[in-house]
Amino acid sequence: MRMRRIGHGGEWRETPLADIAVISSGKRPPLVVKEATADCQIPVIGGGGPSGFTNSALFDGGILITGRVGTLGKLFAPSVPSWPSDNALVIRPNSAETHPRFLRYALQRVIAQAADMNRGAANPLITQGDLGRLNVGHPSLPEQRAIAHILGTLDDKIELNRRMSETLEGMARALFKSWFMDFDPVRAKAAGRDPGLPKELAALFPDSFQDSELGEIPNGWELKPIEDLADVAGGTTPSTNEQTYWEGGIHAWVTPKDLSALSVPILLDTERRITDAGLRQIGSGLLPQGTVLLSSRAPIGYLAIAEIPVAINQGFIAMKTKGGTSNLFLLFWASIAHEEIMSRANGSTFLEISKANFRPIPVIKPTTEVMQAFDQILRPLYMRLVACARESNTLAKMRDTLLPNLISGDLRVKIKEMA
Repeated sequence: MRMRRIGHGGEWRETPLADIAVISSGKRPPLVVKEATADCQIPVIGGGGPSGFTNSALFDGGILITGRVGTLGKLFAPSVPSWPSDNALVIRPNSAETHPRFLRYALQRVIAQAADMNRGAANPLITQGDLGRLNVGHPSLPEQRAIAHILGTLDDKIELNRRMSETLEGMARALFKSWFMDFDPVRAKAAGRDPGLPKELAALFPDSFQDSELGEIPNGWELKPIEDLADVAGGTTPSTNEQTYWEGGIHAWVTPKDLSALSVPILLDTERRITDAGLRQIGSGLLPQGTVLLSSRAPIGYLAIAEIPVAINQGFIAMKTKGGTSNLFLLFWASIAHEEIMSRANGSTFLEISKANFRPIPVIKPTTEVMQAFDQILRPLYMRLVACARESNTLAKMRDTLLPNLISGDLRVKIKEMA
């Protein structure tokens, strides 16, 4: 075993990955579908992450996946049975002396170096041998367990928050669909059935329908363009060559990239910030907290409610509520209306939905009383989502601060305290 000492006290060693792990190539799945079906629920994972679903698994778990061809330098640790694709490499501990979860964190710290090993021309490529030469920290097994426990506890709580948020978001989406798409309370009353709501709430819904351009809608409700429910705005990118727009920036400036990694549709922070001078370059200015953001190109459809005031780039349509509209109503409407929004997009290089094409999209607008009731029911659920997102952000920052120091040996764990 080739190794060199790192950390403190002479106990840490850094060793090539090939000495502590088995590295193999993934395989081309016999069948891949884009969306999961009853028969195909096993995720296919390549160098860039999940790429579809298949009907059987190569591994039940306990593996790490990184790119072999194409996207290099990312690491994935599937928690469910999976099929690593033929453009991926699979990594597994080769002995009981390497803790699986520690290996994940140790690799996470250095995996970006894999991109520097690229031997491909037109298409990035690394081999099993290349990856095996990556050096990773490898302390004693008790210390591996302790480090994995510390970092794993943080990740487990983040995952628990994600699952809880997924459940809460599903409940909110189901209520929107029931009230504003399927019209369940109205249909129940029209049929003489109990709508299953408290008496005061049921009284807010009509018991009949009226014709509209979209078909039957509840009596007293209206078909309105989205611009009647929200002020629609766009943004821009201040010149990146003008440092006075960026250096020392204090205003959150959001791009679709900021939304792409969100596990829940709540924006708490942005990667970049702009100065007052930069803000003056954006016609829509600083949008208020509670604004609904919809990415309008590359791709269309990322959604979030901004929990901070934000300025936006040109890749967004922003919706500021008006006329008593709930931003939660707008959020779930935009999600469910995705196909309608896409049908109005155009472009040669990439599809984009313009503000001019977005503003006339018809929305079934309920009465003010029903809108208010919807918001009052969902607002507590939404605030729980926000709380979970804030906690997960804090935990992730703590984990990301601890990880390099623990994995390098700069921060040591007292094993007795972990026993």
